[in-house]
Parts: sequence; C-alpha cells; structure tokens
Amino acid sequence: MHKADFNDIDKSMILQVARKMKSNSCPLAAIVGYVDKEGKPVVAYSYDVNGDVKTYKCTGEKKVPSLTNIYGTAAEWFEEEISELMDVEFEGLVNKGRLFLPEEFDGSGQIIVSPLSELTGKK
Repeated sequence: MHKADFNDIDKSMILQVARKMKSNSCPLAAIVGYVDKEGKPVVAYSYDVNGDVKTYKCTGEKKVPSLTNIYGTAAEWFEEEISELMDVEFEGLVNKGRLFLPEEFDGSGQIIVSPLSELTGKK
C-alpha cells in the first residue's frame, strides 16, 4: 500500500522543495488550490516519491513562485487553473489566457464555491 505524507511549508521553501524533488527524479503529481475554513488560500504541491505521495502545503499566501522553470508544462496547467479560479498569483507564470472562464469574466480570478445544502436549502 502506498502512503501519503503531508508537510506545511512557507512560501520561501516552495522552490527549494521543487528543485530537490526534480533533482531526485520525483515527478510533480499535482498542484491544488483551495480556501481553508478560515478563508485563507492554500496551495498544495504533491510529488511522486518512489510510488508514495509527498505533499507540501503553503497556507495564507496570495502570491507564490511558479514552478514552470523547474517542471515546465506539468506545473503550468495546474498554476493556470488555480490562478483562474482563486485569488492566487504564481510569480513568473506566463499565463496564456483563460482556460475555461470567458475573457469578460470579472470575478477577479475567484469563484466562490458553496455547499450543496446552502444552494438547495436542505441540510
């Protein structure tokens, strides 16, 4: 069975961790973004380390460095999606335009997701 390992990091460690993972031939598995219960943005970086998943989570930052100089297109797609849907900027990312929201969307890069119970009025 594979294991998952989660670690909290600050913004200053994101590139250092990515470089270490790349030099150890660990693929970037995913970058996800979400808003935590306190309303803070979270960006989590998951790497495949010999079949196990090692995740590094950065909380509370609206600007984080892009991993495109390290992982190329593998990072670019994740970063573009997150920056389109959340109020998070990836410094150094050359954004090629919207992936799925219309260009005229004026949500300042942010979509609010509500629980289904709030939308339906049922608990």
